[in-house]
Amino acid sequence: MAPELEEFRAQFEALSADADALVAALSDAQFTWSPSPEVWSVAQGIEHLNVTARAYLPSLDEGIASAIRAGVYGSGPFTYNVLGRLMVRSMEPPPVWRFRAPKIFAPPTNGQPQRTRGEIMAGFRGYQVQYIDRLRQANGVDLAKAKVVSPANRLLHISLGSGFALQIAHERRHLWQARQLLARPEFPRAI
Repeated sequence: MAPELEEFRAQFEALSADADALVAALSDAQFTWSPSPEVWSVAQGIEHLNVTARAYLPSLDEGIASAIRAGVYGSGPFTYNVLGRLMVRSMEPPPVWRFRAPKIFAPPTNGQPQRTRGEIMAGFRGYQVQYIDRLRQANGVDLAKAKVVSPANRLLHISLGSGFALQIAHERRHLWQARQLLARPEFPRAI
């Protein structure tokens, strides 16, 4: 794969390992603990990443397929436009801007997760593998010219490379938020 795609691959793999290490130290009760309905538990944060991947992967697929059909190829390194860079930066932790997740990306919020911890984490690892598969499919595509349409707002188009970087930054943000939750004084230490 192209060096830029290899870097994205390494980041997705690191995020998968990071999430596993974070969650391995938690009991099931700690995994689902939240101080209030407005604050997501670790489980809800990771489910949010799973829901986001489920919605976002078809957009990546279409962006890659459209670029291949149109012959939009390039070898990089790529330079991304201001919108893509701004969106990626807005997701990086610690957050500069806070905003609610669009409904399409919201996890189940009725208190307890609907799936077990094992299912949630297996889903997360599986989506990391799917992202890496999309990186392989995008090899040779011009990551700056190929476009991805946001599943949350069909009017929002960013470059394919920015789309991958956005998902990575988004995952980093929510793992950072999970660590902030664990650092709260009221977080249960032994359940």
